Amino acid sequence: MKRIALSLPTYAAIYLGIFYLQNAWAALLGFHFSLIAGILLSKPTFPVSALFKGKITKWSIASLLICGMSGILLYFLWDYFKIFPNLPNELASLGLSNTTEWMLFIAYFTGINPFIEEYFWRGHLGSDAKGFHYIDFLYAGYHLLVLYGKVHPFSMIFAFVVLSLAGWFWRQIAREGKGLLIPVLGHALADFTILMAVYMKSV
Repeated sequence: MKRIALSLPTYAAIYLGIFYLQNAWAALLGFHFSLIAGILLSKPTFPVSALFKGKITKWSIASLLICGMSGILLYFLWDYFKIFPNLPNELASLGLSNTTEWMLFIAYFTGINPFIEEYFWRGHLGSDAKGFHYIDFLYAGYHLLVLYGKVHPFSMIFAFVVLSLAGWFWRQIAREGKGLLIPVLGHALADFTILMAVYMKSV
């Protein structure tokens, strides 16, 4: 229950930023604030140093390759995901309408987001369970708020399944590698390539 309680503010931050304030930066910064506040208020014991540690396992290279390919696959399979044609207007209404705005957003998202998210979801709220854990689904769930109104419902379901698998996969890598470095790097690659694909399709 504690994990669920700590996760709920992250959903609220995304909802308020996108649907109420209608600003991508407000959603992202509010999301990060909720993650950091949740960590600090619950007196974390998971070491921050784990973000920069991690043994290379048999899955490490596979993780980096898959994550690096994610945005490339999105770009070339764009039409199959049934992304709504009004996406550029939707993103522009959220404050992402030109190259400068996009590059600043992508740089922050790629350089900062993976560290905060991995510490929160795979570190602070992490689990040593080898099978699926409900935290994997909580991690995937908030992404549906980001995708709502931008892609077909079937694509949202597909994204939820893929992100749940990603959450589980990164958690296993963190467990076996005794650190979060590889999940952070994989997360950063996925964020960068996906956002670049969206940018190139939207501007």
